[in-house]
Amino acid sequence: MVYLGMDHGTTGISFGIISDEGIPIEVFKIDREDSKNGLVKAIDEIEKRINLSDIKLLAMTYAMGDGINTILPLNKVKNRGILSIEGAGKVTGGGTSVYSEIEESNIPTILIPGLHKNSTSLNPLFNASYSHQASSEKISIAYAALLETNWKNMIVGDISSNSVNILIEDGRIKGAIDAALGSIGIVHGPIDLEMIRNIDEGKITANEAFSNAGAVKIAKINTKVAHMKNKLLKNYENNDEKAKLAVDSMIMTIAMEIHGLIGISDNPIEGIVLTGSIGSLEKPFNFKNKINKYLKNKYPIAILSSESGAYGAAQIAKSVYNGKKEILGIPVDYTT
Repeated sequence: MVYLGMDHGTTGISFGIISDEGIPIEVFKIDREDSKNGLVKAIDEIEKRINLSDIKLLAMTYAMGDGINTILPLNKVKNRGILSIEGAGKVTGGGTSVYSEIEESNIPTILIPGLHKNSTSLNPLFNASYSHQASSEKISIAYAALLETNWKNMIVGDISSNSVNILIEDGRIKGAIDAALGSIGIVHGPIDLEMIRNIDEGKITANEAFSNAGAVKIAKINTKVAHMKNKLLKNYENNDEKAKLAVDSMIMTIAMEIHGLIGISDNPIEGIVLTGSIGSLEKPFNFKNKINKYLKNKYPIAILSSESGAYGAAQIAKSVYNGKKEILGIPVDYTT
């Protein structure tokens, strides 16, 4: 028997499989475009690896997750747990196709919410300040970080297409800073004054601005989302000045965000956890070493693989199946 986790990421949909004992078995990724176009079926890919009847529980994430604030079984979820798909970055429809497949299957499944203004588990100051703080896969990443480090007070940084940093105190998520608000990622970033003017003048939409406000804006990279990271890293490796400026600027903004969360925490921070395709990167540059330029070795730093979202979701499935009624302060409404 196994548990399954699904990470609804920007560049693809990842599935993590763990054993009854919580040991990772395998992770695999489905391309969004292939899913949307029917070239790959999520259920087929799952069945290549395990029998569907062996899945005790699947925990999945989907988009912003701002329509729910509790971990729920799919039959209690309306509108896929979101308020709207608009204004949420690049939209391909691949994640929607996978959601429909899971919904139509007989796999027992729960949906993980995002962090937003209606989340009852968070510091109300964050909820009052920001309508949205983090999409649902950040919950599974944070849970993986908690299990891996056993730190109760930490910052979890997921650095990839987006950059989202999460503050955890006493084993509960206190708040987070979304990609649209603070630091830049590879693809997404905050909308600044120049972009606001372009939006008001009708040159671009707000979503287009958000989806091109990351390091790619500085590096002048314009290609498919799935190829942007590799293009940036290749340019960096080739000593392209724009790519180097983009990477260094991105790291500076992430450090600012981490320091900001440390500054408002009530408890001493035990350590920093870095993950994501950039946060776990060692070549062509070591992200941990670069961020330590700003953190000045004051905190232990743990690195999780970029697969932590999928495996973390699977660990949530395991914990919920075994009766846990709260994950990082987020309530659970599920009965086996």
